[in-house]
Amino acid sequence: MKTWKILKMTTAILTLSVLLAGCGLFGGEDKGLEIDPPQETTYLEEGEFTDGESVMDSEQEEGVSVDLQEDVVVDTVQRELFLLDQYGMVVPQTVELPIVEGPAKQVLEYLVQDGPVEDMLPNGFRAVLPAGTSVEVNIVEDGIVIADFSKEFQEYNKEDELKILQAITWTLTQFDTINKVQIRINGYDQPVMPVNGTPIGEGVSREHGINFDENEVADITNSYPVTVYFLAENADSTYYVPVTRRVENTEENSIVAVINELVEGPSYTSKLLGAINNEVELLSEPIIQDGQVILNFNEYILGSFSEDPIINTNVLDTLVLTLTEQEGIEQVAIQVNGKAELVNEQGELLAEPVSRPKNVNMDSF
Repeated sequence: MKTWKILKMTTAILTLSVLLAGCGLFGGEDKGLEIDPPQETTYLEEGEFTDGESVMDSEQEEGVSVDLQEDVVVDTVQRELFLLDQYGMVVPQTVELPIVEGPAKQVLEYLVQDGPVEDMLPNGFRAVLPAGTSVEVNIVEDGIVIADFSKEFQEYNKEDELKILQAITWTLTQFDTINKVQIRINGYDQPVMPVNGTPIGEGVSREHGINFDENEVADITNSYPVTVYFLAENADSTYYVPVTRRVENTEENSIVAVINELVEGPSYTSKLLGAINNEVELLSEPIIQDGQVILNFNEYILGSFSEDPIINTNVLDTLVLTLTEQEGIEQVAIQVNGKAELVNEQGELLAEPVSRPKNVNMDSF
């Protein structure tokens, strides 16, 4: 659905008819992820998607902001922008953006310093792309997207290069139809990043990781990466940070591996915090069925030992955020000593498996 404006009308009936026609509430047509077609590649037609699903199909409950002085009504949607925090970590922040054609281009434009994101930045955060950078976004088949930047893209410090590549990749792959990102500058393919030579190859995906934690695993060939979520704090808020670690191949079950990493917590040299008690243990193997994982913990997963089995919000969120990064996992069901009757901090019974939070770190804004 495109951003639109409602002009003042002379009668209430005409105003209503314009609203209904503009919103498409009755018989309106859904718009999908509309991304500019590449100039030199085979491309998808407008509204066509590699997995048959439109980005906008899941955005039917988006907000509407209203400027009463100008009688302007703007449809908005919540998007994730990956920004740099005060510790140099690449962190998702959820913002309300106008619904536009080409949302992939839009989110990259909101990563540019001195751009439209500046009025939204939480304290301690900064945008990642050099000021003045412009971008065109082209989607090709098989979920690959090409971000074609202007020459200003090259004007960054080499120590920020990997963070910039991660921020671009994770911001774009929030869309279900995108899973890999390639980089161009002024139309020229970039097999490596332009300042410090970080490899890009045929494209970068979330599988390449984010905020790498150099833990004690030294044998890269006999280990594999997992991404877990820890906590960070600044003067204003607490927020979630994804971190990629390597775990040894001796732990073949990736679900068990990420739980072990959450229990171990962040490295001592980082500024991050762990949410899960280090005495937490899985009492049985995780069960995976129909996109859902069932986890049976000991009582240390709970926030207290009161009569009500209350699970802390940060514990629940870090578990769900971490586990839904695993391929094929969409929901998490938690048991304690084989019982599933848990209560959240608001006193609500967790009667159903928990899905990934739609808005990550939105309260920071």
